[in-house]
Amino acid sequence: MTTSPHVSVRDLRKQYGDFAAVDGVSFDIHAGETFALLGPNGAGKSSTIEILEGYRDRTSGEATVLGVDPQRGGIAWKARLGIVLQSSGESGNVTVREQLAHFAGFYPNPRDVDEVIAAVGLTEKARVRIRSLSGGQQRRVDVALGVIGRPELLFLDEPTTGFDPEARRDFWELIRGLKAEGTTILLTTHYLDEAAQLSDRAGVIAGGKLIDIGAIDEIGGADARIPVVRWTDQNGAHEERTTEPASVVARLLSTTGIEPTALEVRRPSLEDVYLELVAAHTERQKSTAEKSTAEKSMAEKSMEELERSL
Repeated sequence: MTTSPHVSVRDLRKQYGDFAAVDGVSFDIHAGETFALLGPNGAGKSSTIEILEGYRDRTSGEATVLGVDPQRGGIAWKARLGIVLQSSGESGNVTVREQLAHFAGFYPNPRDVDEVIAAVGLTEKARVRIRSLSGGQQRRVDVALGVIGRPELLFLDEPTTGFDPEARRDFWELIRGLKAEGTTILLTTHYLDEAAQLSDRAGVIAGGKLIDIGAIDEIGGADARIPVVRWTDQNGAHEERTTEPASVVARLLSTTGIEPTALEVRRPSLEDVYLELVAAHTERQKSTAEKSTAEKSMAEKSMEELERSL
């Protein structure tokens, strides 16, 4: 039996005047999957996420979230979602535990308040007012509020901003635990190592368009994953991409009899692949814009010549 995707998007568009913030995006997110939506600032990620959360109406296209059109989702549908925004805007004039207990009352089957507080590393701060917490600790409260309702689908928008390295690792374990329970997760993050650690698949969005989508270890295609051998010798720094890095290293050793300085064999990371994808898309957009300008100029010149001949 085939299970319907928890998120389904087809030709999604969001237009602001002449500007297309989201330009024909399509993807699915399956039940229990962690999906990362990656892209530079202004790429269209936030607009896409806000449409799926029901905060913003789309211009055209189709979208369903847990089987419901987010433009028509009611209270019962919203209770099935967990949302961690980039900024909560909470005043913080209550303690951590009071805030979590208050929000837990909104849901039919919430998590245990103290267990959630422990999971985000705030047990020692449970009776402290939120406004007295550090920025990173307040961010942990945001995450706790997002998971307290035991959501079927969790939206995480830059969730570890302000976390120190240890807190980020603890957060990753929390997300892995939610995934093990079957929670579907849509993640946006500028930390590409975080996306690689947590996600099953990723989509890369730039200029409002989805430019690639696939499994974390396959996105960008096989060519983007070819290892790079770097070394330094008397002639300077060198770099060679090859599917047989061991052969390149053996050749270098046999040629000189001495191991080259700063010898490194490195397989491109998700961050490397992502940066290459975005750069290539930017270059294509630039080339298209220049071609369009040239064609417009030629058309105008032809029109002027035609008018002079009449």
